[in-house]
Amino acid sequence: MKNIFTILFSLVLISSCKTIKPDEAKTSANAENNTKSIQINNPIIKDKFTADPAALVYKDKVYLYTGHDEAENDFHFYKMKEWLVYSSSDMVNWEEHPVPLKVSDFAWAKNDAWAGQVIERNGKFYWYVAISHATIEGKSIGVAVSDSPTGPFKDALGKALITNDMTKYTNISWDDIDPSVIIDDDGQAYLFWGNTICHYAKLKENMIEFDGPIQTITLPNYTEAPWIHKHKDLYYLSYASGFPEKIAYAMSKSVNGPWEYKGILNEIAGNSNTNHQAIIDFKGVPYFIYHTGGIQPNGGSFRRSVCIDRLYYNEDGTIKRVIMTSEGIQK
Repeated sequence: MKNIFTILFSLVLISSCKTIKPDEAKTSANAENNTKSIQINNPIIKDKFTADPAALVYKDKVYLYTGHDEAENDFHFYKMKEWLVYSSSDMVNWEEHPVPLKVSDFAWAKNDAWAGQVIERNGKFYWYVAISHATIEGKSIGVAVSDSPTGPFKDALGKALITNDMTKYTNISWDDIDPSVIIDDDGQAYLFWGNTICHYAKLKENMIEFDGPIQTITLPNYTEAPWIHKHKDLYYLSYASGFPEKIAYAMSKSVNGPWEYKGILNEIAGNSNTNHQAIIDFKGVPYFIYHTGGIQPNGGSFRRSVCIDRLYYNEDGTIKRVIMTSEGIQK
């Protein structure tokens, strides 16, 4: 009986074992290799803290412009004296260029190299940045210009384009920050900016003067960090919402509105109170660029790191919720 039981058990064991064919073994090995090849690509800059990303697609490259968080671990506010620029041809490998712009490059400015955005027009590159004014109380927006996307940039006006006394919708001194710029299909340029309320105005073709009055846009739970972009036939105005900040967005068929609120785009970014986004298409692929305080050692609200993840549109033009990852963009 014992011998019969042993034989039966062996037959069952053999029949339960699946024979691995050569093709299946190759597939299994490839899957294992693919798993091993995944890289941890967020944050994209690991040797310093970067924040407030903006990106420009120009020719066959993406140029990434960031603020530089230099606050020590025991310093609990922003310490930002300069802006940085990086470039990439694949959204994975980033080349750092020499410092393109500093607060000290604006003779009228005092401190705080806060968020900005670069746009190209007629072979020149215009950089709109938020800075504290030396003689007019509050934040201001300046314009720098360069013949190259990597700089060096210099003050294009010799004075601020926007000062706190020009906008009276709120009484705070920091409502003139976070400029975002777009050139519409008809060639008309627009500048968006603001904390507490979103302002916007037309720019003249020279990109350093307004071409009409400053207007305001009312958006649900708007805090700051507007980013204006167009995808296919629709316009998108994304912005930091609440505090700590999430990113929300609205849509319109015109850059002048009306804007229809569409909801939250991404959640609180790590342990950072702020959230700041750039949205681009590069080689036919949409990307969401943001900063977080929770992905690097000693990171936080004043030591942030820029990351990139994929962005996806629905068939009706709305945007899927962004999933923030450690892996980021893979080759």
